[in-house]
Amino acid sequence: MTPKEVRKLNDEELDVEIERLKRRHFELRAQSVTEKIEDTSQFTKIKKDIARLLTEQNARKAAATAEA
Repeated sequence: MTPKEVRKLNDEELDVEIERLKRRHFELRAQSVTEKIEDTSQFTKIKKDIARLLTEQNARKAAATAEA
């Protein structure tokens, strides 16, 4: 997910996407314990996407607080 795509999402979509990625990260961790994962780079990609989304979410909250 690119930063441009993240900025296009509204607040509700951000929340949903963060939860989806956190769930996917948990599933990958569980899968790594029970079976072999072929593409371990998925961990890094998912964590970076979560960080992008959280950064955008926090920036929006800070901007809303600054306006008020």
